Amino acid sequence: MLRVGLSGGIGSGKSTAAAVLRSLGAVVVDADVVAREVVAPGTPGLAAVLERFGDGVRAPDGGLDRAALGRVVFADAGARRDLEDITHPLIGRRTEELFEAAPDDAVVVHDMPLLVEKEMSAEYHLVLLVGASERTRLRRLVEHRGMGEDDARARMVAQADDDARRAAADAWLENEGTPAALEDAVRRVWHARVEPFAENLRAGAAGGSGSPVLGPPDPGWAAAAARLLARVRLTVGAVAGSLDHVGATAVPGLPARDVVDLQVGVHRLADADDPAVVTALAAAGFPRLEGSGPPGGAERTHGSCDPGRVARLHVREVGSPGWSDALLLRDWLRAEPVERDGYARLEAGLAARRPGPTNDAADRRAWVADALPRARGWAARSGWAPPS
Repeated sequence: MLRVGLSGGIGSGKSTAAAVLRSLGAVVVDADVVAREVVAPGTPGLAAVLERFGDGVRAPDGGLDRAALGRVVFADAGARRDLEDITHPLIGRRTEELFEAAPDDAVVVHDMPLLVEKEMSAEYHLVLLVGASERTRLRRLVEHRGMGEDDARARMVAQADDDARRAAADAWLENEGTPAALEDAVRRVWHARVEPFAENLRAGAAGGSGSPVLGPPDPGWAAAAARLLARVRLTVGAVAGSLDHVGATAVPGLPARDVVDLQVGVHRLADADDPAVVTALAAAGFPRLEGSGPPGGAERTHGSCDPGRVARLHVREVGSPGWSDALLLRDWLRAEPVERDGYARLEAGLAARRPGPTNDAADRRAWVADALPRARGWAARSGWAPPS
């Protein structure tokens, strides 16, 4: 099952995106619907809310007067926490029930307005964010929903800003135009990314080898690495002693191929071969790559099922030479512009000599062998040491 998180600020067009995804075959779990369901008439949730807040939040039909409850909890942080203590566990259990009821090969989309605010990105294989400018969203709320301008602005301010949303997004669906344009954008991301991601997940296959072309530095690499590392952390838990973004894309300002390298430091390499760990990583979208397992070798390598974000997980034992050298070379290149420029020239030379998909591992190994003594000298002078 591929878990997709869908979010966007109020007025962004998220509901339109959810409807299109449903029409394409996704199972959509609507967080707002679930939140209403758990406090519907006759439920334990409603009984608990009424017991805490009294008959002042009871509607004439015996249900919940949501407007009255809103006036209470938005004015009182303690009351809001009490409400969350009642409803959040119920919402979580019901949401998981709906996920579990979906077919094993389904794409399940969680339509979650507060996904970014609640820092939930790690819970999904993929996060889609629908975005629109503040001006556009304000106009939609006033013209299409009949909100007062002050009320609309207050609701927008209470939500995450676009910087936080972009950091959480694996795919950004811009919605400054017509509903039809958004629908087209959703269909494109479904066919180009969501469907093949689901197919790769079912097959336990990596999504690709990355761009063979050396590209300019991309400021989005760091955010992509952070999202992936959060998913790995949630998956492997205490097995990982360290989780780091390494390799060329971890060095700001360095041209690189569009492959995000991540290092998972385990306490014992044998932990990486535990079938439960291998299976959990594959289910999270990080299958073990063929030929990277035992016997021999000082690391295990996993790929990413996501065709839109090529990534490699290098699993090494904490304190091993490979683990330490990856961190040292990254930090050395970050600190020494001359050395960073030297590595950039190496990559440019490889790209010019043999354009297209190539295997330049021997050339890079030779560079590493030559560079490590200089990096270690820098470490001794600067007091650098790998994290304990």
